[in-house]
Amino acid sequence: MLSFISSLNPWLVGIGLNTVLLGVAFIAPKKLLTPAGLLHAWFLGVLLWGTLGWQGYVVVMFYFLVGSAVTRIGMKQKQAEGIAEKRSGARGPENVWGSALTGALCALAIGIINGGFISTPDFIQLYGRGNPAPTALLLLGFVASFSTKLSDTCASEVGKAYGKSTFLITTLQPVPRGTEGAVSLEGTLAGLVGSAAIALFAWGVGLINILGVVWCLLAAFIATNIESLIGATLQSKYTWLTNEVVNILNTLIGAIAAIVFALIWAI
Repeated sequence: MLSFISSLNPWLVGIGLNTVLLGVAFIAPKKLLTPAGLLHAWFLGVLLWGTLGWQGYVVVMFYFLVGSAVTRIGMKQKQAEGIAEKRSGARGPENVWGSALTGALCALAIGIINGGFISTPDFIQLYGRGNPAPTALLLLGFVASFSTKLSDTCASEVGKAYGKSTFLITTLQPVPRGTEGAVSLEGTLAGLVGSAAIALFAWGVGLINILGVVWCLLAAFIATNIESLIGATLQSKYTWLTNEVVNILNTLIGAIAAIVFALIWAI
């Protein structure tokens, strides 16, 4: 079945599949996306299927479904404490691109390279998929960006729901759950599990190799803690540094870190 689908024009498949899924999501009683969020997710889904095929698409679906489920953990308690995600966790356009902009840019770059619009040197094969190194590195960056974001989502939502002792990352002083820049043991462990889960899933569908999983784990851990530092030190000082902007920076740091690790290892 997958081989038949792969033989079809990927852009037409992406348009058809995402139109059907958008229709189902629109009439579903449980809203995971706002109407505007659905439209933006449609564009993202078409881009992913057109450039990366089903493998890239299912990795992002994995992130979205797990991330949405984690956001709803302890929702009533978080709402009562005023630290729940707005709209009961339903994602809008700002959430879609805050989470996926870095990955979408990696996918777009891969599509441009594979389409022959840019010639790239065919040198060291890093991941055994017959890709030139630039494409393999972009695939790693793509996976690492979502591994980082799922790590952040799991750490934040589990920490807010179950964190017994929450500390500000800069001073290690106790602070209330939900404080920007706060960390907890429970949240940190959940973040590690989340980043590992999606990286292993990406390995399972052939986007990265097992060494790439290691780079994603390290990159996600570093980027998630840097995001906590930004939240504790800078976010309250600059109005433009919204949660969505911080998410973009977070995923960008994760993608770059994973690529740097792979380049250093290849030397």
